[in-house]
Amino acid sequence: MLKLQLPFAAQSIAPLLLQQLNEVGFHGQLELSALNQLPTTIGNIKQIILIASGKGGVGKSTTAVNLAVSLAQEGAKTGLLDADIYGPSIPTMLGLYGAKATSPDDKHLLPQHKFGIFMQSIGFLVDPEAASVWRGPMASQALLQLINETQWPELDYLVVDMPPGTGDIQLTLAQKLPVAGAIVVTTPQDVALADAKKGISMFNQVNIPLLGLVENMSYYQCSSCGQIDDIFGTNGGVELAQRYQVPVLGQLPLLKAIREHSDNGRPIALDESDQSAISQPENKQCADIYRKIARQVIFALYWRGKKISEQQPQIIMTDD
Repeated sequence: MLKLQLPFAAQSIAPLLLQQLNEVGFHGQLELSALNQLPTTIGNIKQIILIASGKGGVGKSTTAVNLAVSLAQEGAKTGLLDADIYGPSIPTMLGLYGAKATSPDDKHLLPQHKFGIFMQSIGFLVDPEAASVWRGPMASQALLQLINETQWPELDYLVVDMPPGTGDIQLTLAQKLPVAGAIVVTTPQDVALADAKKGISMFNQVNIPLLGLVENMSYYQCSSCGQIDDIFGTNGGVELAQRYQVPVLGQLPLLKAIREHSDNGRPIALDESDQSAISQPENKQCADIYRKIARQVIFALYWRGKKISEQQPQIIMTDD
C-alpha cells in the first residue's frame, strides 16, 4: 500500500497516478489523502466560493449543488449555504424538502448532512410554502447571521448559492465575507449574457477573483437521432469568457435527466461514481463535467492561495 498526501483534494486522479506507477514497476494499492493547510478565514471555514448569476433560471442552484457534491467526491470537506433567500431550492435538490433546522443551545444552528456535504438554508427556517417578504438590508443581515451562527465543522470549501442579480444582498455578501473566488453561471442566450456581464462587473468592482464561467443549456442533443441543436445560441459563454479573460469551467447540455435528478433530490453529479448509471452514458457525461469543474476550482484556489502566501512578508529574527 502506497500512501500519498496531497496539498489539495484530488481523489479522481488516483487511477491516473496508479497507471503511471504501474508503468515504472509499482504493483500495489494507492491511497490518496488531502491536507489543506490554508488557515480558516471565518469560523471553521477555509475558503468561500460564491456561485452567482445575473438573472434567474440559468441553473445557478443546480451548479452550486453539483459542484458541492463533486468537491466532496474529490475528498474535500465541503459545505453548502443556500443564500437564495427568496427562492431556496437546495433543500428540494438534496431531498430535504420540509426539513427543519435544529439548535443544540437555542443560539446556534446545526447544518444538515447528506451526500457527504454539510448544508444550511433559509428554507430550513421558514415555511416552504410561504413567501419571504424581506427588504434588502433585512435579508442581508439574515444571511450573515445564517453563516455565522451555524456550527459548521472544519470545511475546506463553503459553496454559497447566491440570489440572482447584483443588488443589495449580493453586494453585502461579497463585501462582508472573506471570499476566495466566484463563479458566474449563464446560458448562451443574449439576454442571459447581458446580465452575466453585470455579475462579472460587480465582482471586479469588489476585487473578488472570478474563477470562471459555467455555461448551462449549451446545446440539446436528440436522444433518438443524436442531432445537436443550439437552442439558446452558440458559444455565447465562451465569447463572454474570452472578452473578460476568464476560463470556461464547463458547458452543460440541456438534458432532462439534470432536471429529474434535481427534482428527485439526488444531484446528477453522483452518477459519476454510480455503477447503476452505466446504461445512461449521457448522465455520466454530465457528472464528469461537474467533476472536471470541481478539479479546476480546487487547482485554481490552491495556486492562488500559494501565490498569496509566497507574497506575504516574512519576519526573520537575527542576533544583530
